[in-house]
Amino acid sequence: MKLCDVKNKFLFITLLIFILPLLVISQDTKEKEKKKEFTIDYEVERTPVKDQHWTGTCWCFATVSFLESEILRQGGDMVDLSEMYIVRHTYPKKAENYVRLHGDARFSQGGLSHDVINQFREFGIVPEEVYDGKRIGENKHNHGEMVAALDGFLEGILKRRGRTLTPRWSEAFEAILNVYLGTPSEEFIYESKKYTPRSFAESFDLELDDYIELSSFTHHPFYKQFRLEIPDNWSYNAHFYNVPLDVLEEVIDHALKNGYSVAWDGDVSDPYFSSREKGYAIVPVEDQDEMAESCKEKEITQEFRQEAFNDFSTTDDHLMHIVGIAHDQNSTKFYLTKNSGGTDRANDGYVYMSRSYVRLRTTGIMVNKHSLPGKIKSKLGL
Repeated sequence: MKLCDVKNKFLFITLLIFILPLLVISQDTKEKEKKKEFTIDYEVERTPVKDQHWTGTCWCFATVSFLESEILRQGGDMVDLSEMYIVRHTYPKKAENYVRLHGDARFSQGGLSHDVINQFREFGIVPEEVYDGKRIGENKHNHGEMVAALDGFLEGILKRRGRTLTPRWSEAFEAILNVYLGTPSEEFIYESKKYTPRSFAESFDLELDDYIELSSFTHHPFYKQFRLEIPDNWSYNAHFYNVPLDVLEEVIDHALKNGYSVAWDGDVSDPYFSSREKGYAIVPVEDQDEMAESCKEKEITQEFRQEAFNDFSTTDDHLMHIVGIAHDQNSTKFYLTKNSGGTDRANDGYVYMSRSYVRLRTTGIMVNKHSLPGKIKSKLGL
């Protein structure tokens, strides 16, 4: 064999030694970068994605969206309801609770789905074009200064010397809200017809008593009502129905398969929840740096879910609107979820939450009681 042939073979083998690992790494990187592909199996009608922007009002955006879908489900027209009208009427309720308990209570921007139902029932509703909550010509909501003013006001009246409240404090509190959000209209014209907030609410075929909340925790008996111990349950609502985890999943699926949507409350602080870049949320079997397309997910049991709630791994920090069921290219079930962070995100503002993620990170849901499977509805006494 010629010397040059030996050299060429040596060079070839040397190149293979260095290049093959690079090819494997490149292929592995491509697999990690490969995007998840989703196929929607069921979906319900809904209104366009909105943007809560710099506010802590996801609870209102999610539940108002839920009610808008209920109107569509019943054959009504697509309507854009005002979230800030509900927010405007919720703050005085929070403040009264906070003051009556001498500050030993929750006063924050957060809330839950029943807060929307409660204010809708008492104060009615208006269209977005009648009350958008924007007072200084801004394009997006920003409640930072308003919240600071409200917090400072309440702390001031509670900590001053004498500690005797005048009957004027609530009027002053309302005045702050009117400055930042606007004074709610008592009458308005919408599509050439005069309404009050109450008459506008009554124009929709919504039976507010039909909307119920459910969750699944073992520190309360199943098929009974309980008070969900999360900070944003400031009104101490004790009407969450407690059901086993498999039943909670069945309730969600049955609703979506039959044209009903679901208002979802849960934890999105999980590192594997990515609404802006990836547009999906998963629960990998093992912690990893990348949300790889092909990663396997944990099977979430009732016990694992309870442990996460007990040790604060699962908290209550966001509400969204589940509007469909989908699957990825691995046949894993995902829930098509409408977020309230605007459309400049992955999936135009929607998030696909995996079955495992929903089973683990859900703190509560709201559904129409008529969407429940018959046997479950009967067990709950509905």
